[in-house]
Amino acid sequence: MRKHLLSAEDLTADDVHTLFATAAEMHDVQRREVKKLPALRGRTVINLFFEDSTRTRSSFEIAGKWLSADTVNITGKGSSASKGESLRDTVLTIGSMGVDALVMRHGASGSAQQVAQWVDAVVINAGDGTHEHPTQALLDAYTLMRRFGTGGRLGSLEGRHVVIVGDLTHSRVFRSNVVTLTRLGARVTVVAPPTLMPSGIDAWSRAAGFATSYDLDEVLPTADAVMMLRVQRERMSGGFFPTSREYTVGYGLTRARLGVLGPDVPICHPGPMNRGLEIAADAADAAQSAVLEQVSAGVAVRMSVLYHLLAGEGVA
Repeated sequence: MRKHLLSAEDLTADDVHTLFATAAEMHDVQRREVKKLPALRGRTVINLFFEDSTRTRSSFEIAGKWLSADTVNITGKGSSASKGESLRDTVLTIGSMGVDALVMRHGASGSAQQVAQWVDAVVINAGDGTHEHPTQALLDAYTLMRRFGTGGRLGSLEGRHVVIVGDLTHSRVFRSNVVTLTRLGARVTVVAPPTLMPSGIDAWSRAAGFATSYDLDEVLPTADAVMMLRVQRERMSGGFFPTSREYTVGYGLTRARLGVLGPDVPICHPGPMNRGLEIAADAADAAQSAVLEQVSAGVAVRMSVLYHLLAGEGVA
């Protein structure tokens, strides 16, 4: 692995399999009475979040603490950034304290790449604008491989048809998942209304090897896994679809569409979910839903990432 984790493009298929092998071991820690490993004792990890987060921030904090690292949470609203301090001055100030890793979420695409050029610490991208969210893609793939495996062993994504549905234009999760899933051999189809299909996606899909569709009902019967994306209203300015009802009818995982899926087809969602909009309560709470498994996997995968970047061969 490289020194930083800024994009799903930074990881080869071998890197991903190495991370997952470690994550499987880290997953066992969650079942222990004492959830503590000494691997990162003496290391300091800063979680710097300029956007709201529940799952990502808390899972990185838990991951760091279970590995015995000293973790500190800083939010944009609670930092000098709220007083007008620039991102550069904020991260340089934090970096000068001798921290080992900076886990950062920021609303500007490309911010993690820029910060990595300013500080000596390891930088992990926890979501930058509408660009990427690499650890989310890792935990999504890891969750699916656990579902497809047997006897506690990870299965394969080779040839599996994964359908990603929803607000693709504003989704960093989709961008990282396309890279990670196709790199692991999955056949990916992305589905969205024309107004939420990213500009230039036809050329990108041909180059990256994934398919696009505007018809969810046509694609759904052949899916081996379905990933529903949140409609990101906070990033929208203007009418991307007429009404919530119309979006649900065309692109929501409704009760009727749930009946089309086989009982063993995993349903994923990166969260938070807009129940009744992109996903019905029946689907979110179905036995085949992997939503809570994704959260659990997130801790294990992020433990693995921190371990390999701070204690393993990835250390510069």
